[in-house]
Amino acid sequence: MKHVILLPILLLGACGSAATLKPVTGKALPPKPYGATATPTARELSTPTNQARPERSDELLRSSEVRRGDDFDLPPSS
Repeated sequence: MKHVILLPILLLGACGSAATLKPVTGKALPPKPYGATATPTARELSTPTNQARPERSDELLRSSEVRRGDDFDLPPSS
């Protein structure tokens, strides 16, 4: 049973392309943004920005501190 499930997953994983991105024949890349000096390449357009994929700025495991009391953490009223 495991082989029946594993085979389609392996076949789907092998269908990806490792070639560089190119626009479809007959189509062009989007026009350059307003104010830009050059038209971005396909790689630049497909690379996420820091705003799209921010990095973590805190180290939770290294900066373990005792939490201070929360004055608004009250039990529910009956």
